Amino acid sequence: MSEPDLNLLIALDALVTEASVAGAARRLGLSASAMSRTLTRLRTVTGDPLLVRAGRRMVLTPCAEALSERTRNLVHEARSILRPSSTEPDIATLRRTFTIRANDGFVEIFGAPLIEAVTSAAPFVRLRFAPKAEKSPLPLRDGSADLEIGVLSQMGPEVRVQALFRDRFVGVVRRGHPFEAMKTISAERYAACGHVVTSRRGLSTGPVDDALAEIGLTRNIVAIVPSFPAALAIARASDLVALVPASFLLAAPEHPEDGPVAASYVFELPVSTAPITISQMWHPRLELDPAHRWLRERVRTVCKTGLKLDTSSS
Repeated sequence: MSEPDLNLLIALDALVTEASVAGAARRLGLSASAMSRTLTRLRTVTGDPLLVRAGRRMVLTPCAEALSERTRNLVHEARSILRPSSTEPDIATLRRTFTIRANDGFVEIFGAPLIEAVTSAAPFVRLRFAPKAEKSPLPLRDGSADLEIGVLSQMGPEVRVQALFRDRFVGVVRRGHPFEAMKTISAERYAACGHVVTSRRGLSTGPVDDALAEIGLTRNIVAIVPSFPAALAIARASDLVALVPASFLLAAPEHPEDGPVAASYVFELPVSTAPITISQMWHPRLELDPAHRWLRERVRTVCKTGLKLDTSSS
């Protein structure tokens, strides 16, 4: 049995990425006719047309779409194996943009110290913080994100995970709210208040509601907002109760009058909920990348030193 021509994988990766013979030819530095001949070979070995004409453009067949991610990962892994290994990157001259998917709360807490930690050692490195419209492994898989920060959920089994710190939810109300004068806030009083909750997907219930339901109580939810900063701002300007991560408040400035706790009263919840483990996640193709490994260590260090939270899980 003859060995397959592995060079065809590189060509296939270019074709499914560009969805164009001309685009793939430019990417690989080949002529259009040479790329067309390679496509013919690929059609023969795969038994699928891969690219078909749709009007004035070419589109991928279902088979080509199914192969695209596997091909991209194989090509990236092969190039990593054949590239000279480096135990430590030259951080001082590294020119690279790292994309980190994280919610607003993480960026507000850790954005500034992380940027300082990275750029003080690597002045030509740029950090791009991208919003997380939804929890999905696709940005890590397709390379549009280098790291994802958050709670592990609905990520592929291949995704690498490292715990950064443990967090918990606390209640927040404005200064002068009746809760401030209470030595103990009962679950009944807590549930009866008006609540503002945070959910990017518009969900109104979570672990706190599950805990309340076990004792026959339901929160009076009157507003849903997309971010914790928004929930905190509303609570500070109304009689509503907000639910925010303790990390968001512990990261307040040294002078309380300048921070988000200034006009807020923070209290422990009257029901128990499981702690939240915040992790950083990445695709295995970046596992051994020296620069990416350096970035992961900077993220871990900033998270451990930036908060007085339980980091034993990391």
